[in-house]
This record gives sequence, structure tokens and C-alpha cells, in this order.
Amino acid sequence: MRLRTALLVTTLMAAAPAAASATTITGPYVDLGGGYDLTQTQHFKTNDDGDVTRNKVGHKSGWTGYGSVGWGFGNGLRAEVEGTYLRSNLSGPTGNDGVRNKGKDSSYGGFVNALYDFDLAKFGINNVPVTPFIGAGAGYLWTQEHHSYTGGGETAAGYRGTKGGFAYQAIVGAAFDTGIPGFQVTAQYRLIGQPGTFRNGQFRDASVPTNETSVDHRFNHLFMVGLRYAFDTAPPPPPPAAPIVAAPAPLPARSYLVFFDWDKSVLSARARQIVAEAAQASTHVQTTRIEVNGYTDNSAAHPGPRGEKYNLGLSLHRAESVKAELIHDGVPAAAIDIHGYGEAHPLVPTGPNTREPQNRRVEIILH
Repeated sequence: MRLRTALLVTTLMAAAPAAASATTITGPYVDLGGGYDLTQTQHFKTNDDGDVTRNKVGHKSGWTGYGSVGWGFGNGLRAEVEGTYLRSNLSGPTGNDGVRNKGKDSSYGGFVNALYDFDLAKFGINNVPVTPFIGAGAGYLWTQEHHSYTGGGETAAGYRGTKGGFAYQAIVGAAFDTGIPGFQVTAQYRLIGQPGTFRNGQFRDASVPTNETSVDHRFNHLFMVGLRYAFDTAPPPPPPAAPIVAAPAPLPARSYLVFFDWDKSVLSARARQIVAEAAQASTHVQTTRIEVNGYTDNSAAHPGPRGEKYNLGLSLHRAESVKAELIHDGVPAAAIDIHGYGEAHPLVPTGPNTREPQNRRVEIILH
């Protein structure tokens, strides 16, 4: 029951949310923690001058602590050196009626561990501030036993001593980012096994020094929380700068003005240059037709109504001159519409019978 409860607590902690994004360790780090130690019931045998007695010893809830220094390689792999301490009290019947175990035992030593952090983003799980990890370690532990028996109102000395030997461990857990660069909270389960020496090693009977007691394979189930700090943790790189896109080249103008001398419809050199620009632009912008509109100012060689009629014809001649030049510059004649508006729509308002150069014009409009 205790084992299932501790496993549930560790699982819930591993599912707890945090407020930052997951961190991959690169460079040195330190890790400190502790928690609950559940040691499985062990069996032991005592050799009393050839008379072998077999019994068992149970363990109450205990505690554990560890400290480690390590190095992260930036790809999920980590290596570390760890020092650890385990402590539990003895309890339970020995197998003889009315006789119970009493005392304490502890283990201390170190491990070399190899671990791997899982980047959940590689599995399509993004923006989760949790980094699961697994690992394994090998090392050396010394176990110190202080054991006695109680029964019938009396306490008898049991076996005593300290023995060392090979130990191994399996590790599974998760690290939670705290929002402080480099700091993480960890929750983990570890299974530590101590074989070999403890099966064959001998503890001395405290009451009969010639007696020898050996204890079988030892298993510790550890449920721990810890604090880990990575020294070289840097904030995530900024997002790449947006590419610099050159401003699009300005589109050619869609209207052009050609100016004329007074009472003339002949194109000047500058006028021919502007018409050529309009013709060239018509090939670079989407154009369905070209409108050519001719105008005059309100002065006339012939005053009165006859002058207005004259200016209307003059504006049309100017438009025809521009059309001919456009055709000369490669514009299809069918794409050109011409109009003569005479004195209407002046570019610059003036009084009557005024010579205004800007009103003596043709406007080319690309549609």
C-alpha cells in the first residue's frame, strides 16, 4: 500500500503544470534533493557454529537524501557523480513467535549516473514546461546495521556491523521549469539494489561474536523531489529577424502631359520625349486602351464664337499629333482614342482671352 501511494504521488507531481518552457541542459549543473525511502523486507541467516537460523527483517518508512554534480551535453544526454544517503528503522516479526525486530540501518556512498532528457517538442508536444528523463547508475554503498530483538519484555542484541559493496540504481522522473533561468524542480522515482557482498558478506552477532549473519539482496524504493541549477543555461535565442524586402519599384505613371506653343499643334523635342515615355510605359503596365485628350487656352486667333470653334479644332489637331507620335513609337492605332475639348477643363483657371501655357496641352491616359 505504501509503495502504491508513493508511486501515485510521484506520478501526480510529474503531471503538474509549470510556467515556463522546457530547458535542455548544456554545461555544468548541481542537483540536491531528498524524500521517502521504502526498503523491502529482507531475509537473513545466522550461522551459530553450524546451526543455521533463517529469519526476516522488515523496515519502517525511512528517508533519503542526495547531492550530485553533472554535465549536460546539449542533446539530452547528461552524466553526473552523486553522493547518497539512505536511512530506515527496522520492524516486524523475525519469524519466531513473540520476537520482533528493532533497530536501524543506513546506507551511504556514491554513484556514477548516465541520464537522458526527453525534449517533448520532438514528439510534437510544444510549449510544455516539463522535461521527462530516465537514467541508470552504478556505484558503491556501505550499509551499517544496528539490529536487536524484542520479545517477552526483553531486548536482545542482534547483528551489528558495516559492510560495503557494489550497488546500482534505475531512475525515472521529470524536471519542471520554474521561470528562473537555470532553476528546475525535479520529481523522481529510483530503485536502488545492493547485491553480491550483502548476500555473502557477514555481520557479527553482537551477543555471540563467533556467530555470523548474512543478509540477502536489498532493494530501496525512493520517491524524491529536488532542486537543480544549470550554470550555463541561456535564454532561448530570439526569433530570426524578418527578411528585409526591398520596396517594389515604382510603377510607371498612368497619365502624361504634353504642352504646345500658342496656336500650334506641332510637337516640340520635349513633347516627343514625353510621348515616347508614355508609349514605353504602356508596355509595362496593364493597359487596355490609351486615351489622348487635347485642350487649348481661352485665347484665340479668331475672337468670338468662331474662336471657340477654332480652338475646338485646334485641340483635336493636337491630339492627332500625339496619336501619330504614339503609333510611331510602337503603340497600336486601335488602342488609341482621341478627343478634342477646346477651351473646356482648363488646368489653370484664367480670365477671358488669356494665353496660359499649361492649358495648351494634350493629356495621355493609360487605361
